[in-house]
Amino acid sequence: MQPVELYTSPLCGFCHAAKRLLKQKGAQFTEVDVLVEPGRRSEMMDRAGGRHTVPQIFIGATHVGGCDELYELERAGKLDSLLAG
Repeated sequence: MQPVELYTSPLCGFCHAAKRLLKQKGAQFTEVDVLVEPGRRSEMMDRAGGRHTVPQIFIGATHVGGCDELYELERAGKLDSLLAG
């Protein structure tokens, strides 16, 4: 399975929804809480092409985007293959 990394905030409902879907898929992920580690927000923005909202989701070398994009991959039947690599 591909490595999965999420930049999140504990107050973000979209972050919780994204994590819930990934857990349902059996995907393990690394979570970076940008409230606990505010210096990592600029890292997130660099990696995400300037996007500053959370969640920002990376699967392997692919920047998925946010929660809506993650769920769109699932609806299109593409999330499993992306996770599998």
